[in-house]
Amino acid sequence: MDCTFSPAADFGRLETAIAGLYAPADVPAQVRRYRGLFKGFTETFGSCDRAAVFSAPGRTEIGGNHTDHQHGRVLAGSVDLDIIAAAAPNGERVIRLQSEGFPMDVVDLDDLEVHPEEYNRSVSILRGTAAWFARQGCRLEGFNAYTTSTVFKGSGLSSSAALEVLLGNIFNSLFNEDKCTPVQLAQIGQYAENVYFGKPSGLLDQMGSSVGGMVTIDFADNDHPVVEKLDFDFTSAGHALCIIDSGADHADLTDEYAAVPGELKKVCAHFGKSVLREVRSEDFYAALPALRRECGDRAVLRAMHVYDDNRRVEDQVSALRRGDFERFLALVKESGLSSWRYLQNVVPAGYKEHQEVALALSLAERLLNGRGACRVHGGGFAGTIQAFVPLDMLDNFKAEMERVLGEGMCHVLTIRPVGGVRLV
Repeated sequence: MDCTFSPAADFGRLETAIAGLYAPADVPAQVRRYRGLFKGFTETFGSCDRAAVFSAPGRTEIGGNHTDHQHGRVLAGSVDLDIIAAAAPNGERVIRLQSEGFPMDVVDLDDLEVHPEEYNRSVSILRGTAAWFARQGCRLEGFNAYTTSTVFKGSGLSSSAALEVLLGNIFNSLFNEDKCTPVQLAQIGQYAENVYFGKPSGLLDQMGSSVGGMVTIDFADNDHPVVEKLDFDFTSAGHALCIIDSGADHADLTDEYAAVPGELKKVCAHFGKSVLREVRSEDFYAALPALRRECGDRAVLRAMHVYDDNRRVEDQVSALRRGDFERFLALVKESGLSSWRYLQNVVPAGYKEHQEVALALSLAERLLNGRGACRVHGGGFAGTIQAFVPLDMLDNFKAEMERVLGEGMCHVLTIRPVGGVRLV
């Protein structure tokens, strides 16, 4: 496909597209950021006059903590932090991906097998995405891409899913005439993450980034998830959506994340099933004595959380649709307590001195003083928490959280209306 956009000649068109993605007050800074993107591409690869421009947002999980990998229900939204890319075909059988501030990733399109030494590295996502398109018989050529990101790693906003959706959009748009839908691009990203990146994630992260806006998703049929848009403005309800970085790092916690679906799989095996969505809750509770013996108490408690959080997502969606924000907040609190008590993804096993997520939650609860709501966010164990903060408390809440956790650790976000996209 011929990329007809020329930054030198057509930047005005891009500025119009930028204005549709970001808050008006942020547009000037974003324009400077995109100019820096082209500068980085030019310094790395030469002229960018034939480059296409892409953006993929981070996502926030609003409801349904660790329910997606059990084919459950979630409530998610794309946010106004994103990864952007300038990308252009290079006429070779090689993909070169230069992410600002990191070493270049290079993938030979004639070598698309899984490389175990690449687990947990961005190059594995690039290779895995290319492999999916190749195995589907799609057109596949080499390209050069330069990226820069405001979705900070370890943020719980899923920088890996944003990268997967970004790369999927590049392959889809440059070489395949946008044949893949946002849902398919999310599934491609999950494939790359599960098989090549080595992380057994569900589909929530990729769907939240790919589809855009606030959505509720039912994964009962994981190949054909049911996605419904939900139009709600938290600001109109007098609250700000905050994501707070606890300061804890996800590194070396892969085993903790893998243990959650692993233990739930043992519960399901008792019934001859693969995921909890296939097991009736009545049958689960009737089998508790046997499940405790076979799977252990933590696995049983984690299953209890999944059943309850699936129900909570339905209730959250209903509350938002009828404008009952107080009920929504009560359900956020319930979900957070369930994650802490039953799912147990706040403090990693064996941690004593370092309990950053627990501290961040406790501090947020104290500052909110019965108003708003907070909960662990995303995978848990490290990374971030989420808080819905009354606007009249926001300045003090942010200042106090950052006084304890560090400057820049409390991020005030808005829901972005679109997911992964080619801008021009």
